[in-house]
Amino acid sequence: MGFFFMTVFMFAIAIPYQHWKSHNPTGFLVMYSLTFFFANFGPNSTTFIVPAEIFPARLRSTCHGISAAAGKAGAIVGAFGFLYASQDPQQSLRENPMYPKGLGMQRALLLLGCVNALGMLFTFLVPEPKGKSLEELSGENEAENGAMEMHGRPAPPETCPIASPQV
Repeated sequence: MGFFFMTVFMFAIAIPYQHWKSHNPTGFLVMYSLTFFFANFGPNSTTFIVPAEIFPARLRSTCHGISAAAGKAGAIVGAFGFLYASQDPQQSLRENPMYPKGLGMQRALLLLGCVNALGMLFTFLVPEPKGKSLEELSGENEAENGAMEMHGRPAPPETCPIASPQV
């Protein structure tokens, strides 16, 4: 839901951008604020939940750290990329020697809307746990049970993680 509304608001800002810029800067601010609300409402929270659900328990902390680092690197690339992409394509280097010509703000916002739409599509590829535990999803219990049976030891009961005492 977050990516969907981010896409909607980004296109709602980008398509009539000249109107927002010249006639209604307050409306632009409200629309941009709603975009950030939905960024924190959906995609931001899933960056913490999804890695905890999809990585195997033995590798979870390492993979979660790598995932978080990749997210931070992507944020840096996105922030600087937007800064350069949003520069006016008509400017000369004498006007602003620090930045090269870019796509312009309207095209950069349209590009962000497309990236949000891609994010929404990729979200559908994330596996749904459907009430299963993390161990059941990763299949770790089956691997451990099979290894115990191969070494001549009985596997613990599937219903209880702690083996019942022998009577």
